[in-house]
This record gives sequence, C-alpha cells and structure tokens, in this order.
Amino acid sequence: MTALGENLERLEEAIACACRKAGRRRDDVELMAVSKTFPAASIAEASVLGLSLFGESRVQEFAAKEGQLEGQRRDPSSPIRVHLIGHLQSNKALRAVELFNGIDSVDSLRLAERLNEAAGKCAGRLPILIEVKLSPEESKAGLDPESSEAAQLLERLPDLLHLEARGLMTIAPFNVPDDETRACFRSLRAWRDRWATAYPRLSLEVLSMGMSGDFPLAIAEGATRIRVGTALFGERIPYTGPA
Repeated sequence: MTALGENLERLEEAIACACRKAGRRRDDVELMAVSKTFPAASIAEASVLGLSLFGESRVQEFAAKEGQLEGQRRDPSSPIRVHLIGHLQSNKALRAVELFNGIDSVDSLRLAERLNEAAGKCAGRLPILIEVKLSPEESKAGLDPESSEAAQLLERLPDLLHLEARGLMTIAPFNVPDDETRACFRSLRAWRDRWATAYPRLSLEVLSMGMSGDFPLAIAEGATRIRVGTALFGERIPYTGPA
C-alpha cells in the first residue's frame, strides 16, 4: 500500500470514530481532499483510491494541472469534482467557472454577480458556498455575517439563476483551545439555521468546516463536509507560482 493509501485508511478510521462519538452516520460527512500545492499525479492516485471531491486554492495553479486530469474528470463511472476553496478575485470569475465544478469561497455580492454572468456564458449552473468569517484573524477571508453585504448577497442570490447556493464554509482560528474552535463551528451552524429560515428560497444544507487539525470537532458540531489536505497528502511545499 502506498503512503497515500495508508494515510487515507487512518483518516477514514478517524472520521468514523468522530462520527460515532457525535452519534452521526459516516455517510453524513463528505470528505474533500485538499490537493493545493500537490501535483496532478497525487490527485490521480487519490481518485484511484476512491476519492472524488478535491479542493484547490488558486486558479492558475489548478489550470496547470487540469490538462493532466481530463480522464479522471470525464470518467463516466466516477468523475472527480474539483472546487475552488481559496479567495477568488472577481476578474478571474470566468476562468474559475471554466476550470472548477464549484466555488466554495463566495464572499461578496460583486463576486456572485460576476460568477453568475460567467456561468451563464458557459451554459451551466454553478454550485457555490458562501464563505463566512467567524475568526478575528485578519488573514481569514469571508463575509461578516452581521454585515449589510451579507444581507444583500443572501437577498440577491435566489435571482442569480446560474448559481446554485448549497451552503456555508468557514475556517476556524488556528492554535486556540478546542472550546473556541467548537464555538466557531457552532456559530456557522447557527447562522445557517437562521439564514435558512430568513431566506427560504435558498438551499443551505452544506456546512463545510474542519480541516486536518480540527475535523473531529467540526463533525461534533454538525459539519457535512470536511476539508483535509495534510493528513492525506503530507506536509505541503509552499506554493510560489502565480495565483
């Protein structure tokens, strides 16, 4: 068994354990393999092991890999899906729509409108997640859930007919006690419940939260998707190419 196969086996055991402790089914939690900074060959190997959902952070980085993954993306039996999970500049919306199966980091009405326009040109309907900022760290991206921008986006989204809102995404603060991490995840779930009631035309089932270091806490707080990279692929080599 390869190192990736061994890592996946350990990860699946840990996910199953976290689900049991939370009284949830393993099928309730979707695993996204975060493949940013790793080569296309790593994605191809992971797809052979049964992984089908991948997360990338940069448009240009994935554009360099995409040509090597055409077979996996077009596989009629189990095609892989690749979502953008990193910050997206609105001027790259069209290229992002061409490359990705979903955008999980929508953080402004302007970006949503540009993605809607781009998806219309590509004759498709684009799944999106709204990224919510629930951490005080300045490096974190996302919408302030209390802001007028968030309210405007939620009000407008149902009329952007080329977008399919599916839920919310957040990143918990790093290097804080577990109770603070759990409070962040609990807050995302609370905002989802509040917005689902206030904006019944939106479908917000997906809660994308939890990474290699904190996914058991996210599962305990209701995550429906966890984003795991290091625990699968190993330590990252810092990316130095174009965004």
